Amino acid sequence: MFFKRFYDDDLAQASYMVGCQQTGECLVIDPIRDIRQYLDEAQAQRLRVTHVTETHIHADYLSGGRELAEATGARLLLSAEGGPDWQYTYATPKMEQLHHGDSFMVGNVRLDVRHTPGHTPESLSFLLTDTPRGEVPSLYFSGDFVFVGDLGRPDLLDEAAGGQDTRFQGAREMFRSLQEQFLTLPDHVQVWPAHGSGSACGKALGAVPSTTVGYERALSWWAPYVEKGDEQGFMDELLAGQPDAPLYYGRMKTQNRDGVPLLGHMEPLPELSAEEAQARLNAGALLIDTRPKEEYHQAAPAHSVNLPQANKVETWAGWLLRPENHDFVLLAQGAEAAEQLRRRLWMVGLDNVVGYTRSAAELNTRAVPPITPAELGAYAGALILDVRARSEYEAGHIPGARQLHAGRLPWKLDELPRDRTIIVHCQSGARSAAAASLLGSEGFDVLELAGGFEAWQRSHPDDVQKGLETPESQSAQ
Repeated sequence: MFFKRFYDDDLAQASYMVGCQQTGECLVIDPIRDIRQYLDEAQAQRLRVTHVTETHIHADYLSGGRELAEATGARLLLSAEGGPDWQYTYATPKMEQLHHGDSFMVGNVRLDVRHTPGHTPESLSFLLTDTPRGEVPSLYFSGDFVFVGDLGRPDLLDEAAGGQDTRFQGAREMFRSLQEQFLTLPDHVQVWPAHGSGSACGKALGAVPSTTVGYERALSWWAPYVEKGDEQGFMDELLAGQPDAPLYYGRMKTQNRDGVPLLGHMEPLPELSAEEAQARLNAGALLIDTRPKEEYHQAAPAHSVNLPQANKVETWAGWLLRPENHDFVLLAQGAEAAEQLRRRLWMVGLDNVVGYTRSAAELNTRAVPPITPAELGAYAGALILDVRARSEYEAGHIPGARQLHAGRLPWKLDELPRDRTIIVHCQSGARSAAAASLLGSEGFDVLELAGGFEAWQRSHPDDVQKGLETPESQSAQ
């Protein structure tokens, strides 16, 4: 049997290839949209991609399941569980529905299908048995059900997809899935989840790639609750302290359910002269500028958003850019860099990239230097906008600051004043650079607080406030 884990560090997302070397067939589980890596690996291993599947309808990235199945002619095996609201609504000639208790073979490797709702209603897990070695299962692909040291959050449908109190039903289903599915497996079975540390699909995911059923049974935070049958205690702990969910998750989940547009053969991005790029920007396109924030501060192009490339471009692009609002021009040093960036943007559905330009020097730019904490007092009428997570804000914030998580900013622009200066800050300055550039591109009078809350706190240690300060703070969620 062949087995390989593929990992996207930005999305903290894992996909898997399982192959039977005797028959030359292989399966890909939870592929991302850039399918080159799977095609290249299958060719290197002399395997054919004959099966593609997903553990659930994803919210944090666009699935490559349909793309990979179309490119290879593979069978596309998708969940038919979860009720009418969470069925896949698109169809392809080789799409097949999966139900709890089903099994399918990839050569001599058997995958047994388990319905494990909780994170989402339609969630599936796959129990693998390498039949030439016997009938003892060895691997378990848990999707967003069981992570290393944590569980998938059950509140995303409420937080990002327009649900109403679905978190409580999800938490109850998670409890039953653990009781009736996960904890009935042998302790030796290896667990390979769909996410690692850094994903917003849980609150405390481990950094190691895999775990075992026995390890989670013995050491996970949730196991004592399940062992005692304490469903309410389990629900309270599971739902407490979940991180803010970016609002683009709702769009992603709907697109994955209804069918991600196929990319197919993509022509190389055209290089635009400075004049051509500026004309595009003047007509409504947005420049994605991946330079370090220090360079951006010195010469920020008009109609641009600063997403430093080393700082989780895919995640930040999903948080701050809405594909229905703009075409995009990339600032990139050459064709290869532009292509790599375009492929990363595919992961969050930003397909409408119209070209790239190599330099900001000939564009319309201006300096946007941050202000220091000592200068903050000179802006008595400004709105101080805290773009950190709510938990960070509650732990300590600048008096009078309004909290609005950066991942919700594009959907809340109408709630922000255009007749006042907005001073944006985060914890240390990394997030606020991107958030402030978005507000600037949208025409707001915006400044950035250098060094963020940490810098302000060092000079005002006795002025820090805690908790949710005002109803306005809460309404900004």
